[in-house]
Amino acid sequence: MSNDLDDKIAIVVGASSGMGRATAASLAAAGTTVVAAARREAALEELQSDAQANGHQLEICRIDTTVREDVERLIQQVADRHGRVDLLVYATGTNIPDRSLDVLTPDTWEMMLATNLTGAFLCTRAVVPVMRQGGGGLIVYLSTGAVQMPDVSGVAYQASKHGLSGLAHGTRVEEKANGIRTTIIFPGLCKTEILDKRPVPTPQEVLAQALEPQDVADAVLFVANLPPRAIVPELQLFPSRL
Repeated sequence: MSNDLDDKIAIVVGASSGMGRATAASLAAAGTTVVAAARREAALEELQSDAQANGHQLEICRIDTTVREDVERLIQQVADRHGRVDLLVYATGTNIPDRSLDVLTPDTWEMMLATNLTGAFLCTRAVVPVMRQGGGGLIVYLSTGAVQMPDVSGVAYQASKHGLSGLAHGTRVEEKANGIRTTIIFPGLCKTEILDKRPVPTPQEVLAQALEPQDVADAVLFVANLPPRAIVPELQLFPSRL
């Protein structure tokens, strides 16, 4: 399969760590013009330095995805500077240790939905008009395998990730006439910072068999490299031995 990513403009939201960081770095290595966005500016600067050390170009922008003005500023700045947005990857996501129903509070519930779902909506709402004007584009949402196989990741986490599916599929159906495609990826257990927020640490023998962030990044690049005539509505990616 040929690589046509080197003439694309991509935004990766949630690029400071884990799957988002690996995706931003991989897109930059493929020649894509990448704007990496997240809250942690120091982590973004480190990502940018690493990319430059490898001969790749990567722009950064500090935003909070739960703040509408931040999201709209990001999308507008990219559109003004580069003229279009071809790819948006929403990799932002979080969880909490106090996740079971008997300890979950209204405040933590709202925080989970704001980060995992409302932020994705704000990004989608802001980028769709830009993609329409450019003749199309692709939005990739990183979700979780817990959507397919309910577990003890918590009701707020699962509810927000199920909502992400509705956002992805609804956007794809509404915007297909405008050339906008969406893909939602469901990774299984992956070695990212979110595992540090588990109530009980994950055993090392389990972690040894988990996915790496690069595995998810490779899946994003596979989908992004498909021609506009092809679409992958959903992609499940699980560790082979778990």
